[in-house]
Amino acid sequence: MDPYLSLKQLRRLLDSKQMTAEELCRYFLDRIAQFDQQTNSFISVDPEQVLAEAKGADETMDRGDNGQLTGIPVAHKDNFCVRGQRTSCCSNLLRTFISPYDATIVKNISKEGGVYFGKTNMDEFAMGTSNKTSAWGPVRNPWNLSRVPGGSSGGSAAAVAAGFVPVATGSDTGGSIRQPASFCGVTGFKPTYGRLSRYGMIAFASSLDQAGTLTRTAQDAATMFQIMQGHDPRDATSALSSGDKNVPVKHPLTIGYSASLLQDLDSDIVKRIEASRNTLEQLGQKFVDVEVFDQDLALSSYYIISCAEASSNLARSAGMRFGSRAKSGSSIHVL
Repeated sequence: MDPYLSLKQLRRLLDSKQMTAEELCRYFLDRIAQFDQQTNSFISVDPEQVLAEAKGADETMDRGDNGQLTGIPVAHKDNFCVRGQRTSCCSNLLRTFISPYDATIVKNISKEGGVYFGKTNMDEFAMGTSNKTSAWGPVRNPWNLSRVPGGSSGGSAAAVAAGFVPVATGSDTGGSIRQPASFCGVTGFKPTYGRLSRYGMIAFASSLDQAGTLTRTAQDAATMFQIMQGHDPRDATSALSSGDKNVPVKHPLTIGYSASLLQDLDSDIVKRIEASRNTLEQLGQKFVDVEVFDQDLALSSYYIISCAEASSNLARSAGMRFGSRAKSGSSIHVL
């Protein structure tokens, strides 16, 4: 079997009875067991639980009651709470924390029948761009093991790129989905802030964090977005309008284009962007040149906001409410 099939192709494979969900999941479990020692993209996989869910998925499909993801493996970045599973943000501070509930996104995926495959590695507390700061060790790029996969969703990107799972969740604060997607050659999707619930996603910087996905194709990203989206009353920043997927998109679209943002990019990347613009224009889409002001201040602004919010959010892991507490500690210095 091709380990790089899209969600649509896997759905067709399962629905046509060419393969059972149990057989499909065993295939991906075998790939993880064989190759993930090299990439270190997963920090936890429970084969018994995976196969139990897969057998349940086969029974669901036999009844003709399956959802869009029934029987299909889905991995979650380790900052998404999964009920009964360790959620550590790849930090020793939360190594023993077992989540008592599912994040909204995890619940939405589960409702559509996705088989929970385990937690993916990440930079500790989602802070990093290399995926080398995890308490579970660095993730390596599956295309070149001497290279990093990008961060902080590097484990999810590497898992999809290596053909361990067809889709994995990620989170993006300042590029943590988009950068590893680029490094690993997969499709990273960071939706507009508020379109996906952050409930159950452990916060780094609340006004910047956004959930998203790492997938094989843009079509897969669109499928996952429709499954995951929706207003969530438990998330105060959740958009009230979920966007009806049955409402047709008005064409032509008006797309803002800022040439000044491309000045420091590699020439090959610029050529690909220009080629994409030409293709969209040929399809009837409209481009408008825009100027992004004070772009040189963007990075400084990001660090001021993100670090201030991280200081507040991570205070909850100081050992009083969550996190490890040293019983014999005699100073504030880390042992």
